[in-house]
Amino acid sequence: MSWIVLVVSGVLEAVWATALGRSAGFSRLAPTLVFAVALLVSTAGLAFAMRSIPTGTAYAVWVGIGAALTVGYAMATGAEAASLVKVALLLGIVGCVIGLKLLH
Repeated sequence: MSWIVLVVSGVLEAVWATALGRSAGFSRLAPTLVFAVALLVSTAGLAFAMRSIPTGTAYAVWVGIGAALTVGYAMATGAEAASLVKVALLLGIVGCVIGLKLLH
């Protein structure tokens, strides 16, 4: 259960990071509200997962999922340039996250 919560929390990290960028310095209401809610739920999920997953592993997985999805979404929407090198590096992050799960 902790791993499922951790993965969902990592996805929500990508949501709040994207919403933060779209909030224009908290001047736009809807993205600011999405940011706040996703941040609270994501962090709460991370805290829950850390009850049974070591802190270093849980944090690395949470950040890895969030970072990979944030960049992947930005590339998919055209907000950030895509390249084979970026995709390969993102796949490396995903591979490391999977490795941490398998070693746990």
